[in-house]
Amino acid sequence: MDRLEERAEVLKILFVCTGNVDRSRTAEEMFKDINGYEVRSAGTSIAANVCLSREVVDWAEIIFVMENKHEKAVLKLDPQAWEKVECLEVPDKFYHNQPELRRLLIEKLRPYWVGMKTDLKNVGQ
Repeated sequence: MDRLEERAEVLKILFVCTGNVDRSRTAEEMFKDINGYEVRSAGTSIAANVCLSREVVDWAEIIFVMENKHEKAVLKLDPQAWEKVECLEVPDKFYHNQPELRRLLIEKLRPYWVGMKTDLKNVGQ
């Protein structure tokens, strides 16, 4: 994906899961302090900590969803957002900041950071 390689000063990244409790929140916390990125997270459930909205979808330049159902929720809000949505296929079986979740997120996101100066080994440490 060229979007992370050919970017403006600050790239706006949104992570989406169901409840914005474990997966997307962990991803946001891991990547929020990297220079050149502004990171947010949201959930698709009405009970999510931060609910997915058209506003946050419009804000994001790239949206990483954890499962296909999250992509459908994003596209329901904005059908044109398909160009900026990437599904990471991270199952809902992890807890917030669980080491296995953190390793899986780095593994799934690594292809999107090819050519970047950011060393993913130290992300969120």
